[in-house]
Amino acid sequence: MKLKILLGCVLLLLLSNCGSKKKVINKKNPGVVIIEPEPVELPSVDEEKLTKELKDTNPKLNKYTLAYIRKYAAIAVKEMHEYKIPASITLAQGILESGKGRSELALKSNNHFGIKCHTQWKGERVYHDDDEKGECFRKYVYPETSYNDHSLFLTQRKRYAFLFNYRITDYKKWAYGLRKAGYATDRKYPVKLLKIIKDYKLYEFDIVQKDEFSEEIKELNDGETFEKPIVIEKVAGQYYTVKKGDTLYSISRKFNTTVAVLKEINGLKNNTISIGQHLLTK
Repeated sequence: MKLKILLGCVLLLLLSNCGSKKKVINKKNPGVVIIEPEPVELPSVDEEKLTKELKDTNPKLNKYTLAYIRKYAAIAVKEMHEYKIPASITLAQGILESGKGRSELALKSNNHFGIKCHTQWKGERVYHDDDEKGECFRKYVYPETSYNDHSLFLTQRKRYAFLFNYRITDYKKWAYGLRKAGYATDRKYPVKLLKIIKDYKLYEFDIVQKDEFSEEIKELNDGETFEKPIVIEKVAGQYYTVKKGDTLYSISRKFNTTVAVLKEINGLKNNTISIGQHLLTK
């Protein structure tokens, strides 16, 4: 009887320690929030024409890969112009790592490149089995943010710096360079990328000219260009959860601010808000 009581006390002590530890972690690491601007409309990069020609030439090509190219080629080109990463490489990586856009991680979290949380990531996350069970992966509102985060991942880490010495059209060196830098553990990773690039002629997107593409973006979006996601530290009292009956005006009055400020810091294009939405208030 005494033994059972003793074991019970030990169990309660362990549970209470676990609980308090979790609270301390949450308190010390309030995290960050990524404000993802609504994606702008992008011009065609002849993705429809290319995929149609590919399909007519080789009907055996994967229909999901062709659909992926049609949907995301322009985003890869935009990232290329901004960060000097070949569009063919970005697109091939997206196709390979997202299972042609059909993986659970891509469908539910808009994470097309399997980017994990890592220690500095305190934003939205999901848990998914990969190299280990229940690993933490980043979650995005828009796939465009996933593409942008992929670009930042490569440009902000020293081990990938040498890749940017290669010509933007030299996708072969980029493919083998990624493996050399430790991007993937799969020895055949470069070969897989190169097969996708060659089979689907993704190298055609590496020669899209920046000036013309940028001008077309402005024309399609009333003179505006795309905005980059903003990372903001999540501090207690900064956020408000929208409730039934709330409007931007009523929330602005509550926090002594203006509708214009709320829209700007939350990346809102109009006054539409939804119940449960988290809004920055200052």
